Amino acid sequence: MGGCHCGAVRFAVRLPAQLRPRRCNCTICAMKGAVMIDVPLADLRITRGEERLTLYTFGTGEAKHRFCAMCGIHPFHQTRSDPDKFGINAACLDGISPYDWREMPVYDGQRHQSDHSGRRRDAGVVRFEPVGEG
Repeated sequence: MGGCHCGAVRFAVRLPAQLRPRRCNCTICAMKGAVMIDVPLADLRITRGEERLTLYTFGTGEAKHRFCAMCGIHPFHQTRSDPDKFGINAACLDGISPYDWREMPVYDGQRHQSDHSGRRRDAGVVRFEPVGEG
């Protein structure tokens, strides 16, 4: 289960057994800073507030970004790289935090595979090192 900040939007999602978080450096992902987990479209079901979701697209219009019209949180988007998948915002999943992972790849969305010879590239790695309680 998951949802937006204000609770207007809730969804059920079947997560893969092995969570593979990622970030992206495309213009929108770099600004929102979300950690995403990809799931097939059929594995997400909106249980409340579908009418509160606002659609945003840009560039090619292939990626379908959804935001809560009340609180502005981005719970998921249909990906450009694989339109049969949703990228779920890990921060919107109950019991999961983007800080649960020490390290994750950053996909190179600025040089998207559809625009550059079909080759998917990583831009780098993001690391999180928690500070001990002092």
